[in-house]
Amino acid sequence: MDRTNIPQPLFTGVWGKTHIQGICVDEKKGFIYYSYTTCLVKAKLDGTVVGTVTGLLGHLGCIAMGPDGCVYGSLEYKMDSIGKGILAKLGSKANLAEGFYVVRFDVDRIDRQGIEADGNDIMTAVYLKEAVADYMGEGKNKNGDTVPHRLGCSGIDGTTFAPLPGKTEADGLYLYVAYGVYSDVSRDDNDYQVLLCYDTASWDSVALPLQQEAMHTSGFDAPLHKFFVYTGNTTFGVQNLEYDALTRSLYMAVYVGKKHQFPNFPMFAVDLTIPAKKEMLRGIGSEGEVLTLRDDGERHEESGVCGYRFKLGATGLYSFGDGDWLVADFRTCTEKRQCAYIFKYKYASGKDLFLLDV
Repeated sequence: MDRTNIPQPLFTGVWGKTHIQGICVDEKKGFIYYSYTTCLVKAKLDGTVVGTVTGLLGHLGCIAMGPDGCVYGSLEYKMDSIGKGILAKLGSKANLAEGFYVVRFDVDRIDRQGIEADGNDIMTAVYLKEAVADYMGEGKNKNGDTVPHRLGCSGIDGTTFAPLPGKTEADGLYLYVAYGVYSDVSRDDNDYQVLLCYDTASWDSVALPLQQEAMHTSGFDAPLHKFFVYTGNTTFGVQNLEYDALTRSLYMAVYVGKKHQFPNFPMFAVDLTIPAKKEMLRGIGSEGEVLTLRDDGERHEESGVCGYRFKLGATGLYSFGDGDWLVADFRTCTEKRQCAYIFKYKYASGKDLFLLDV
């Protein structure tokens, strides 16, 4: 793929009232995809729109190109402030069942604008029982009082394909799905990012088209792994999750947290060259598989947390795996409708992580 044909920046066009949530690239076929919360956009690398999948009433978040050539993304339906806000912007009075899914788009069939997602097998969905159980579950605050949402789980957002910790790409790629985590300074059990890991080889055995008025609950009984990354509490968890083959790391773009005892970086990276370690989880009181942060950015000595000061990426992050990156920066354009510019960056390590490709 000739990347010199990608404009600097690439304009996505103007879409709905909700901002861009994620981007991914089909390097073999030369397409870029944007998640605009309630629709998926397919475009050529010069920005020309090829087609859209529309009609989603939930939150389509971070998206990732799968090894099978399909686009995967997180899709959540919930009736909290975010979910109600989405419905209000759509002018919908739908009363939806709460549930979290990973959806797979058969993107070769996206050849026109306005393809309806609801009930169409162009988009199949797998129900994430683990995430729903944590969202419906309970935890404890610092005073020992029972509070809703185990682990602070607000749903899901970040998605990417990557090897298992301590393994290489030759050993296979697995789907990682990151929790959204509510911002809450009154509790200590929400200081980890939570990453569910799935093998998508058996996707077709559980995936079904989604009928939004009668949503199914077909999915894997449990994830292959449930990983924890100690970063300190953030505001709605990992917004974008991206695997980088050059550094063999998972990059996590977040909205910064509010706990003063943490550095509250906007970006973290997990070192996937290091296998997961069984540890007692701080503030949670049970054991979990813990992943290690890369130590090449800025280290906060008090907490031991490492991260980066790069402020973009929460609305779209894509690695080509050789030092070249695409990063989305959203805008409010005309009549309160949203657009975005996709900028080319170079990996530079250090606390700022990326340099604009000029």
